[in-house]
Amino acid sequence: MDLRQMEVVVAVAEEGGFTAAAQRLRVVQSAVSSTVLTLERELGTPLFDRTTHRVFLTPAGEVFVPAARAALRAAEQARAAVGLVQGQLRGTITIATSQGVWADLHRPLAALRAEHPGVTVRLRQSSPADIRHALREGTADLAVVALDRLRQRGLVTRLLSYEEMVLVSAPQRGLTGTGPEGGTGPEDNTGLEDGTGPEDGTVTLAEAARLPLVDFAPGRAIRLCVDRAFRAAGVERESAFEVDDVLAAAELVRGDLGVCVLPASVAGRFPGLRTHAFARHAPHWKIMLVRPRGDAPPAVAALLRHLA
Repeated sequence: MDLRQMEVVVAVAEEGGFTAAAQRLRVVQSAVSSTVLTLERELGTPLFDRTTHRVFLTPAGEVFVPAARAALRAAEQARAAVGLVQGQLRGTITIATSQGVWADLHRPLAALRAEHPGVTVRLRQSSPADIRHALREGTADLAVVALDRLRQRGLVTRLLSYEEMVLVSAPQRGLTGTGPEGGTGPEDNTGLEDGTGPEDGTVTLAEAARLPLVDFAPGRAIRLCVDRAFRAAGVERESAFEVDDVLAAAELVRGDLGVCVLPASVAGRFPGLRTHAFARHAPHWKIMLVRPRGDAPPAVAALLRHLA
């Protein structure tokens, strides 16, 4: 048994099939199948149950894969330690995060690349549930997430940034009605007809709920924060649109099909749109660094210094 065989088995398990594993490893599918079969013969037991469209771990595979991951991590740390002695830090860091989380993540990554060009960073966007699983299974070295719901035994968290969210609209939209001109009737006297908000330039969650809202799919990081704020304010809302990414949300807003609640730093990436602060009960965006407890491998430790 060697590390390459372990790497292939882990890839098949994580990708859910031989074809996807071959694409990840940049080899032909027959090479992946041959490697797995050779290892299964050596172990005297199958590691996968094969079906037409997907493969599943057998009980033997369920215990083999975590041990293989640990062996691969140990080998990676050994290589990194030798490289550090030679003055050339190498290694691979896998960061799990959610789409749209912390727009400034590129800054510490750029600093790491400048300091240690031999370090490879894999940035994987996943749902909070998948991130929790990745940390638990060791397929991610650390996570950058919204909220702090990933606190659990064996993990440590650190606050990276905190900011309030804003309401984003097309420049021409008034915020009292359901169309670009606003104004639902004479009883609507919130003072938002010109899209600038009341005297202090803010908007409330109740006012936002009366507008067509562009929401993110349930379970997305931004959606979790927004849901929590509306519940805390006792305000019910309905979504006019549900999207999976920030760019799609921005394009719907740009087309004046609705408004969207975004972190201020994310909204700042779309200067053509108009932002409105919330008067009270503003949704907030708390970004946390989450990683396994204990000493970090050299490459991860180098990145943590830039994340400080």
